[in-house]
Amino acid sequence: MRIAHIAPVATTIPPPKSGSVETMTSLLTEGLAARGHDVTLFATGDSKTRAKLVGIYPHGYWHDENMWPWELYEMLNLAAAVEHAAEFDIIHYEAAYYPMSLAFARISPTPIVQTLHHSPSEAEVKLWSRYPEAPFVAISNEQARLLRGLNIVGTVLHGIDTDNFTFREKPDDYLLFLGRFTEGKGVLQAIEIARRAGLKLILAAAEEEYYRETVAPHVDGRSIVYFGEADFDAKVKLYGGARALLYPIQAREPFGLVLAEAMACGTPVAALDRGAVREVVDDGVTGMVFADLEQMVNELPRLFDLDRRRVRERAVARFGAARMVDEYIAVYLRIVEKHRG
Repeated sequence: MRIAHIAPVATTIPPPKSGSVETMTSLLTEGLAARGHDVTLFATGDSKTRAKLVGIYPHGYWHDENMWPWELYEMLNLAAAVEHAAEFDIIHYEAAYYPMSLAFARISPTPIVQTLHHSPSEAEVKLWSRYPEAPFVAISNEQARLLRGLNIVGTVLHGIDTDNFTFREKPDDYLLFLGRFTEGKGVLQAIEIARRAGLKLILAAAEEEYYRETVAPHVDGRSIVYFGEADFDAKVKLYGGARALLYPIQAREPFGLVLAEAMACGTPVAALDRGAVREVVDDGVTGMVFADLEQMVNELPRLFDLDRRRVRERAVARFGAARMVDEYIAVYLRIVEKHRG
């Protein structure tokens, strides 16, 4: 197939550090190209890919304060693909913020499929339902439920490059929180759990206003340690050295990429039962899913008894990038065949 893959243009593909949307976009692009598909990636000019790269901007707006408003940069990147729609069999838009690709759904001669990377509100879905024919791929059953009423053509769980996540059988003596510093991610709850359990906690994420105002006062450099934003190699080492990844999520996340990444290193996860957690975590095998913080604190020692090698094996089986690529190819074929019909 001739595939146009449209990435966010906030930073490079793949991202230099964190960026789950950018990471997923890169893995899928490279996987499709490796299968022999004719893939064109619309991304920043400094991105790295084996596909054809179209970069109308030399770099992303995360790195250049003059690139404002960011929405216009995203829209023009999308438009660059649609303007050449006749050259593709399908256009795939990775909606980091919202599916602005819907505006082109009835204009493009080539079908456009959207992957959304957050949990939408009812108001958002109501707006998007103005285009009931536009195909969406959900990243979990949880997200598909929230997108009810739209044209969900498939559900594809995220994949990761499991070969690059190093298994570690014997961890160090700390817990890990890795993710953005927001109220919804549960960083304050992670700090409370670690303190009550009497264990060291490492926090790994980019410093921002929420960290400086809300989280930093709890960091003492001994029991609560701030690592900073980790690049890929540092992230893998942090995962592997942790006795467990804490995921006391407060918002209903549609996936939870850090869960799959930690498990690929053999590290079990302790997660609250929110959003798509039960779709990612095999309770009692790759981690434990808890009803509330009290249960998580009381039963955390049980988590450390899980077989880390089995955690790794299960993660590889469920979240390998090849599985994700296969499932997206199947979705593309269904859309293309229906369009031609």
